[in-house]
Amino acid sequence: MSNDHHATSSVDRTSDDHDSDDAPAVRSGENPQHPFTLAVDIGGTGLKASVLDATGAMVADRVKVLTTYPMPPDKLVSVLTKLAAPLPTAQRASVGFPGMVRDGRILSAPHFSTKSGPGSAVDEDLKNQWWKFDLAAHLMQAFGLPTKVANDADIQGLAVTSGHGLEMVMTLGTGFGTGVFYDGNLMPHLEISHQPFRKGETYNDQLGEAARKDIGEERWNKRVHKAIVNLRGLLFFDHLFIGGGNSRRVNRDALDDDITIIDNTAGILGGIKLWESDHVGVNQPPG
Repeated sequence: MSNDHHATSSVDRTSDDHDSDDAPAVRSGENPQHPFTLAVDIGGTGLKASVLDATGAMVADRVKVLTTYPMPPDKLVSVLTKLAAPLPTAQRASVGFPGMVRDGRILSAPHFSTKSGPGSAVDEDLKNQWWKFDLAAHLMQAFGLPTKVANDADIQGLAVTSGHGLEMVMTLGTGFGTGVFYDGNLMPHLEISHQPFRKGETYNDQLGEAARKDIGEERWNKRVHKAIVNLRGLLFFDHLFIGGGNSRRVNRDALDDDITIIDNTAGILGGIKLWESDHVGVNQPPG
């Protein structure tokens, strides 16, 4: 990464004690281990990045900018390049994207295909621009690093799953997402988010942030519980992890023992594990 501090002067540093200049504070942990991984979490409301060492420890404060709309592919690549510029030099990159991703190509971009963000009308031109856009190849060129791209919920799961049995991740944030793992291996992504859920609407429609604000947390929690019942009946998971920015709003007293609430930083920390094995449907950079 270059040290172009001016490119990200509006970037938010999420640590409480960072340097006053534009560069994120480099953490002074003992002997960080290479290779370093640039970990990027693309969200409907925010774009986040940090650099992890080989153990998954952050070597610099996480940086963040708000997601703005409209967001065509070339704009996203440009914004992420500027976001990552002041971070320490990495040897590879992992990127989580909120949509269907296969072999580094985008098959659905529900947030970024809209005119003004989640909940607004779909822009057919943007939808066409995103269809099969090779985000991995474009970011590999922009970052100058071997780059893997996967669904954001899948990457969150890589950070927290135990590697035993069938484990599932459900993310609750701007939208709704899922990831499925068997004995530690990431399975092909399932776009459950956009399947029918209730009253003619999808999981994403009924459980996203806009719905939560509209109906209130009590009714929203009842929907979350119904979604869990549906997913248990569909997959018979051994363990379910609930992440995303709204996971903290879930009523923990109503959860069974095989369900765990996870920290939202998993979207960054899972990036290191995307490189630990060849996961089905994840692009493998050349070389």
